[in-house]
Amino acid sequence: MSRTRFGDMNCGVGQALEALGDWWTLLIVRDAFLGVRRFGDFERDLGIAKNILASRLEHLVAHGIFEKVDIGTQGQRFEYRLTDKGEALLPVLTAMREWSDEWIFGRGNEPVVMVERRTGKRVPRMKLRAADGREISRTDLRAIAGPGATKDTIRRLTPRSPAPASRSRD
Repeated sequence: MSRTRFGDMNCGVGQALEALGDWWTLLIVRDAFLGVRRFGDFERDLGIAKNILASRLEHLVAHGIFEKVDIGTQGQRFEYRLTDKGEALLPVLTAMREWSDEWIFGRGNEPVVMVERRTGKRVPRMKLRAADGREISRTDLRAIAGPGATKDTIRRLTPRSPAPASRSRD
């Protein structure tokens, strides 16, 4: 069974899934945020097969999320480092962890708690905010076609007219 590809999808979520779309990839990125850099360390920490890890690391490098850096003094030894594009995934992984802490583990059962290095204080939960700083929810949002929208995306985002009321015959 082949994996569905989203590379042609005119959607930010679809494009993100194309770059990151399997659990190993996200766990590799998570470990990079925790300081893992070397192939053997990813392999050991994740318990992942070498061929799968090599494929995922190659994919992450090809998508500009990691850079492969030769650190060898005698022979080749590589580290995989997050690029700026990879570092920008921090809010994505934070949101996923917070969702899981709330809805899978439950409050008070979080397996990992993030604290600010300088103060040691727990990092507050992420919130969506309006331009003026107000906290907002899904009901405060509306999707509109952006400058890169295709005709299909514009069609999907165009509000649908309510169905005309049917007349009853008396």
